Amino acid sequence: MLPWREMLRAALAAGLPPEAFWRLSLREWRALMQAGGAPPRQILEDMMAAFPDQQETQI
Repeated sequence: MLPWREMLRAALAAGLPPEAFWRLSLREWRALMQAGGAPPRQILEDMMAAFPDQQETQI
């Protein structure tokens, strides 16, 4: 059984409108739930800090 209560709470905390809520993929749900319902901008900033872009070296 899916944890609907937690999923709805996370979606509301992230400010998702209903149409976006129902379009989320499983992968997107997992990211949202791991972030504890953090706003999407915060999730993005956390991911950018954890996985910074690599600088290309010039030859």
